[in-house]
Amino acid sequence: MKVAIIGAGWAGCAAAVEATRGGHQVTLFEASRRAGGRARRVAAATVSSQSVALDNGQHILIGAYSETLRLMTELGVDVEACLLRLPLALQFPDGSGLKLPRLPAPLDAFTGILTARGWSSTDKLSMLKLALSWQLKRFQCAPRQSVADVCQGLTPGAMASLIEPLCVSALNTPADRASGQVFLRVLRDALFSASGGSNLLLPRVDLSALLPDAALAWLAGQGSPAQLGSRVQDISPAASGWRVTAVSSAGFDRVVLACPPHEAARLVGGSGVAAGDWLAQARGLRHEALSTVYIHSAEARLRQPMLALRASASEPAQFVFDRGQLGGPLGLLAFVISASTGDSATLTQQVLAQAARQLGLNALQPVQTIVEKRASFACTPGLQRPALEVAPGLLACGDYIAGPYPATLEGAVRSGLAAARRLN
Repeated sequence: MKVAIIGAGWAGCAAAVEATRGGHQVTLFEASRRAGGRARRVAAATVSSQSVALDNGQHILIGAYSETLRLMTELGVDVEACLLRLPLALQFPDGSGLKLPRLPAPLDAFTGILTARGWSSTDKLSMLKLALSWQLKRFQCAPRQSVADVCQGLTPGAMASLIEPLCVSALNTPADRASGQVFLRVLRDALFSASGGSNLLLPRVDLSALLPDAALAWLAGQGSPAQLGSRVQDISPAASGWRVTAVSSAGFDRVVLACPPHEAARLVGGSGVAAGDWLAQARGLRHEALSTVYIHSAEARLRQPMLALRASASEPAQFVFDRGQLGGPLGLLAFVISASTGDSATLTQQVLAQAARQLGLNALQPVQTIVEKRASFACTPGLQRPALEVAPGLLACGDYIAGPYPATLEGAVRSGLAAARRLN
């Protein structure tokens, strides 16, 4: 069939590759001049006279991202060279926090809890009891429960040192309003299933080089180059399928919406198809911002490539990455603010003060601050997410589509693959 895929983010790239492998004739449209969506490289910055490509958000992968890693490998990406694999560590600049040993799951998680530095015996016991109760309940909870609800009885120390950083990094939503069920699914797959699932996979290359560039090169090699810089104006049902209007109008048998939910809702709403429930759910999604503040300090070298930080209203960053240990210029740091609020100038000044106080750094130079205002949907309890199928011959994919995972790269890739496999 002739298939139009609208959007070349990670979901759209996955869908285009899988649909092409299925024998379909694919046209991939992307409004931007660069593929990757909310996980891509942006214009290069100069740091210590060295040009470096920055990302529009500091993302990481974990070992449980099985479909993403498989697709990267099949597209010829050298996963071992492009990703630094480390055991899960949520440690703070003073060395306190959790670090998992290299043991089979879930023994690594339990051992990491027992040996966590800076935790009291009460912190460790409460975390162990809670983890065991989650296992006994098969990582299930009531749909309306938040992460804070499913952590009842946990000590404040364990909550602040482990649960809150994990929750905001995985769901980009604070624990008091994040979905307990989605969080438990992430914990089950990452910490309590396959060994290595909790491993941190830190990018050594920019995010476009991890998957989108390889996907577009592969598609071009199959005779289906992506139509970059081509925004789809509208879609409409036709006698033989669908008509898609971008620079010109063309007919397709199937359409896959791989664009953000607000853009997908615009196209569905203008198409005239009966998709009231789908539209209501897509339009009803609330979003969380994610900000990345890049700072350079010639003296900066962290004790490990990623550290957790004590976050507050005035010191908002939850994590810092040493890009100098990940293939970038020495002294380049990326501070991540999940579920961020405020403007870029304020966030930059707050992070500069936070870096000086918590990391003891001086002579800090701001490089660039990138605020993704719609970085992810707010993953709240009981959220009804839009379905994969919108109307006959019209599908949607993306990390916001109904599924077990939050707004992650793995969720996006799995959704894209599922949409391509549903084309028939």
